[in-house]
Amino acid sequence: MQRSLRTFRFGGQDGGESVEVITPEVLDPSYGMYTWPCAVVLAQFIWRHQSQVATKHVLELGAGTSLPGILAAKCGASVTLTDNCHLPCCLENCRRSCEVNGVSEVKVLGLTWGQVSPAMLTLPPVDVILGSDCFYDPKDFGDVLATVYYFMQQNPGAKFWTSYQERSSDWSIEPLLKRWKLTCIHFPLALFGADSPSLGGSDLPGNHSIQMLQITAS
Repeated sequence: MQRSLRTFRFGGQDGGESVEVITPEVLDPSYGMYTWPCAVVLAQFIWRHQSQVATKHVLELGAGTSLPGILAAKCGASVTLTDNCHLPCCLENCRRSCEVNGVSEVKVLGLTWGQVSPAMLTLPPVDVILGSDCFYDPKDFGDVLATVYYFMQQNPGAKFWTSYQERSSDWSIEPLLKRWKLTCIHFPLALFGADSPSLGGSDLPGNHSIQMLQITAS
């Protein structure tokens, strides 16, 4: 497998503060080991809302290369990265992300969407849940939102920040949001400086159509 490191930089305009995040990537059919356009948009949202993650417990679902979660950690959050417990290669990639970014305090946890594991019961209270491109395959939509609903039941007031790429007009999470009694707010990309084909010093998100949502309990 071909491995590489990719660097993203947020901020730094007009001489201001900037933060660098390195993502280890594997050029492999496994979805979770490449930084997709949605991750950069979500990271930009986090960068513009640092005060909402600083000192908070942030949990990233389907972390993969972990760009959003690592950025949150560098913005002062206590972070837990999660990925499929049946894909040890993805969990190892999360650990490598922590290592190359010097954030050894970040925890990595195996978590399967739609299932409650004993490890989930030991987590400290969660304030913000992150998910970039979790709504990739319609067969997973219900399990993703079931997991989000579980965390929101355990943590009243928690919010889910998620970015997703529009791939089909026939795919919608609206019926599932109603089923789980969840409310959704849409954030136009221009509101947080993400209306550009290049973010974080990269060539992402390109010309992909990305949506940014905040989901909370009704």
